[in-house]
Amino acid sequence: MARAQIRIKKGDNVYVLSGKEKGKTGKVLEIDHDKQRAIVEKLMALKRHYKRGRNPAAPQGGIVEKNGSIHISNLALVDPESKKPTRIGTKLLENGKRVRVAKRSGTQIDQA
Repeated sequence: MARAQIRIKKGDNVYVLSGKEKGKTGKVLEIDHDKQRAIVEKLMALKRHYKRGRNPAAPQGGIVEKNGSIHISNLALVDPESKKPTRIGTKLLENGKRVRVAKRSGTQIDQA
């Protein structure tokens, strides 16, 4: 089965379009290509309760807070120029390198 093209990358600033965290922005920490989900900094925070010795993150047990994931269809890249959500296009440069471009302002997102 072919994998869908994901135009959002690790380190991008994104805007949440729908869901519990709608209207918030954050930085992408990790992308799961198989599930098409992204972990965004300080969004979709989950609390997990662990017994003693069950989790290396909390060997004494207790409550551990971690970031949940958001489906990439609910995210939009933040335009570096206007600081508003934008769609993403691609552009082929003269040197043969393909870069991402913000459709709202036409500014280049990736470094050439």
